[in-house]
Amino acid sequence: MKSIYKTAILALLIMGCKEAKKEVDKAEEIIEETAVGTTADEWTVIFDGVSFDGWHEYLKEGISDNWKIEEGAMVLYPPGEHGNGEQFNLVTDHEYEDFVLSLDWQISEAGNSGVMWGVKEIADLGQPYLTGPEVQVLDNEKHPDGKNGTSHQSGALYDMVSPAKDVTNPVGEWNTMVITINHKTNEGSVMLNGEEVVDFPVNDPEWQEMVAKSKFAEWEHFAKYKKGKIALQDHGNMVAFKNIKIKEL
Repeated sequence: MKSIYKTAILALLIMGCKEAKKEVDKAEEIIEETAVGTTADEWTVIFDGVSFDGWHEYLKEGISDNWKIEEGAMVLYPPGEHGNGEQFNLVTDHEYEDFVLSLDWQISEAGNSGVMWGVKEIADLGQPYLTGPEVQVLDNEKHPDGKNGTSHQSGALYDMVSPAKDVTNPVGEWNTMVITINHKTNEGSVMLNGEEVVDFPVNDPEWQEMVAKSKFAEWEHFAKYKKGKIALQDHGNMVAFKNIKIKEL
């Protein structure tokens, strides 16, 4: 009888150890998934909600006071009419080529901004859009660009591919956008609030055919760099971004 009790106790201890190990493993997974930097599914957090580490203003060192961190978001407060024409676009410190970029954005009333990739910081080029293609961020209802063709509306590959439909949330609400650029498979896409609204090729000759039909046709440096920085545009309006992460492909 004693041996039966011993066996039962040993079994309970083993089960307890297994359950304890499960709890430890689960805790380790949670820590890994929420740590700043790399997450369990190979995403890299590039804005942690508490600092601007990994970012700087285009063609500058550091970040001006026009950008603030509020409630886990980076928020642009542009100076009135930009004074001397100075702008405060943000770019990543690192360059990316094939990736999935996920972020949340919130635009101000009648506001305009954008997300670019393939951006090169060239001293003679004062704006990131001179090199980087843009996915539009816009108040479709009240900004004039919203009436200037659907290829200028939120989610569009700016001036090249229109979104299949308008799925933006009202001004003041957050929108989740996922941009995929994959030169290996010649695929680009934009998902907005869970729906794919744009898809496009990213390699020549199809890419150059799209560029040739756009306002960028004669721009010397536009979309010439497969590998470049991610940019968040200062278009003179208040805009906010958060939950920014990237998965390299």
